[in-house]
Amino acid sequence: MENLAFIFVVFICIIGFFLFTYFVPVGLWVTAIFSGVRVSIGQLIGMRLRKIPPSIIVNSLITATKAGIALTPSDLETHYLAGGNVPNVIRALISADKANINLTFKQATAIDLAGRDVFEAVQISVNPKVINTPKVAAVAADGIQLIAIARVTVRASLAQLVGGAGEETILARVGEGIVTSIGSAASHKEVLANPDKISKLVLSRGLDAGTAFEILSIDIADVDVGANIGAKLQTDQAAADLRVAEAKAEERRAMAVAVEQEMKAKAQEARAKVIEAEAEIPKSIAQAFLSGNLGVMDYYKMQNVQADTEMRNSISGSGKGGSQPTK
Repeated sequence: MENLAFIFVVFICIIGFFLFTYFVPVGLWVTAIFSGVRVSIGQLIGMRLRKIPPSIIVNSLITATKAGIALTPSDLETHYLAGGNVPNVIRALISADKANINLTFKQATAIDLAGRDVFEAVQISVNPKVINTPKVAAVAADGIQLIAIARVTVRASLAQLVGGAGEETILARVGEGIVTSIGSAASHKEVLANPDKISKLVLSRGLDAGTAFEILSIDIADVDVGANIGAKLQTDQAAADLRVAEAKAEERRAMAVAVEQEMKAKAQEARAKVIEAEAEIPKSIAQAFLSGNLGVMDYYKMQNVQADTEMRNSISGSGKGGSQPTK
């Protein structure tokens, strides 16, 4: 029993030791003291209770103190609890201080919480970044397409990183400026001869307004000649005009055919009326016989006249079904 009690006490002591060293990081406190950072045991225990890694806060304080940047543990704890990247902010502050860039802790934390890499922003502010635009196609006034590629040298503007537009806006504005400058050129040869006019015109428009960057220069890296858009448009217009003319001609032809068919129908209708009128002649003759207005001799004379007329027509070749006179 005594052995079991002893083992239990030893076990409790070991657990207590580990819990004490976890909640009271004595080693970290000693390191901070020898590094010139004032942090108490109570503050370290409070960090543990607030689920803040003491090593991140203390090591960041040590780095900042050695670089001559005065910060308090409370400042770093607040930024950590807000979801910020404390070591990255410290690196950015040190880099800005060495480069004589005015960057306060409040600005750095605001940039970091805005989702931007504040350390990278300071590096871009010190060493400008070159952004290559995609191929930008534009058409000059003479109808020739030009394809340009530009290199944009930018420097981060720390004062506008929070709320400022990013690289996509810079590229879009530069592309728009290239299209405008090429489109305003009277000839594509003018652009090919002086491509620097494009960069000067685009740079003078202040495209970095409202962005997180400052444009230092815009250089046209390459200009290629594309398709002859003007000639293609003229060809397409001519083909469209031809199709319209063909459609109108077909419409006129269809109308002419319709008129022709209508005239044939009218001719057939007239022939039908003539035949109908001729069919009434025998009836009229019979009626004349019955009424006494036509005698037998008169009828024979009429028959003789008709026969004589048919014979004359046959001889002259103008009669229907008549034979041609022999020579």
